[in-house]
Amino acid sequence: MPLITLASTSSGRKKLLEDAGLDFLTLAPGVDEEALVEKERPAGVCEMTLLLARAKAIAGAKSASTRLVLGCDSALEFEGQNLGKPLTTDLATKRWQEMRGKSGYLHSGHHLIDKESGESRSVCSKTLVFFADLSDSEIEAYVESGEPLNVAGSFTIDGRGGPFIERIEGDYHTVVGLSLVELRKMLRELGHDITSLWR
Repeated sequence: MPLITLASTSSGRKKLLEDAGLDFLTLAPGVDEEALVEKERPAGVCEMTLLLARAKAIAGAKSASTRLVLGCDSALEFEGQNLGKPLTTDLATKRWQEMRGKSGYLHSGHHLIDKESGESRSVCSKTLVFFADLSDSEIEAYVESGEPLNVAGSFTIDGRGGPFIERIEGDYHTVVGLSLVELRKMLRELGHDITSLWR
């Protein structure tokens, strides 16, 4: 029986945990993110990702059958703006036209709950991402692929967007949406070893 549930529907986070050899379950947390952010009005991008990660973990813990529940959220901080999922082709195109040749910080918030002990841990990690100077035709093709529409910052580093990321400064897994390094640390603080989650 797995010890941990990922309260996220992100295919990138799921694949990341699978590739790391973890035995886990997933569920959709069902959090109204826009309403929560509107109500709480977090001070910055990091605070926003932590707020949403915590809400997802708490919501997931209500129905999860595992002892541990992990919630995550990601957003791009670009020139003072918080860029979540664009959802539309027009917005994704506009964002890439603004981002090309520049850089921004990808923030990933994490909240881990141990249901048995009642303890939890939160952490926000960030990585500086440098975007390639894409042509209009590259932006058009990438947006038409549909990939940028439902991901934070309008890009992925582990999919079709990979060739458009020139370099990063920081943790690669943070850009995917879940820092394995920070997960290991949170688990240790709650008395668990990440190797105990291996399948």
